[in-house]
Amino acid sequence: MNGLRVLAVDDELPALEDLSYLLRADPRIGEVSTARDGAAALRLLDRAIAEGRPIDAVFLDIRMRGLDGVVLGRLLSQFANPPRVVFVTAYEEHAVDAFEIKAEDYLLKPVRPERLAEAIRRVCVSADVPVESAESDTIPVELGGVTRFVSTADVIYVEAQGDYARLHTAAGSHLVRIPLATLEERWASSGFVRVHRSHLVAVRHIEELHIDSGRCTVRVGDTEIPVSRRHTRELRDLLLRRERR
Repeated sequence: MNGLRVLAVDDELPALEDLSYLLRADPRIGEVSTARDGAAALRLLDRAIAEGRPIDAVFLDIRMRGLDGVVLGRLLSQFANPPRVVFVTAYEEHAVDAFEIKAEDYLLKPVRPERLAEAIRRVCVSADVPVESAESDTIPVELGGVTRFVSTADVIYVEAQGDYARLHTAAGSHLVRIPLATLEERWASSGFVRVHRSHLVAVRHIEELHIDSGRCTVRVGDTEIPVSRRHTRELRDLLLRRERR
């Protein structure tokens, strides 16, 4: 599998689960490993090197029992081919340490998906690691304790629900903890367009566009979705260009 191989390290399980979930949701990430402390992280990193599949980046908490993140970061910088380090912490006062270690980024908890996406972009540029294109993007969704992977090709439209987004497919809908704005940026190259502050639509699934008394809507399957005024002309031009092709 193409994509970054990353390690998330945090001694607090809920924080570790949140971070690993967000990492797996990014199409530039190929594999995510986790560790609950610095010693376990070092063992995992050594094993990955021995197997010829070294970790590209470590997303590292700072205040941990035993070997803390700053010390671990300094140890990693001594590797022959050190992984990129991104600190993920609730404390701002370690930014100087991160700078000295030449960390790629410094994220504050709670981690915002769009901020994490920027940190991953920096790691990709620094590591020069080939990643899969957005066309093959999938996103993990949780259902009854089981993680399923939904392809963008199956998503018809997306509906904002606060800091979450609901993915609508022909088979049903799935709630994911990613803001609509993040998906808008990530899926633009996969043919998704913003039509309203609360809706993102796959252009290939738009069947009809209606304009009546200044009100614009699009129909995707059996669903009618509002189009805001600021998006109406842009969407209409896009659909006309598609028809000409």
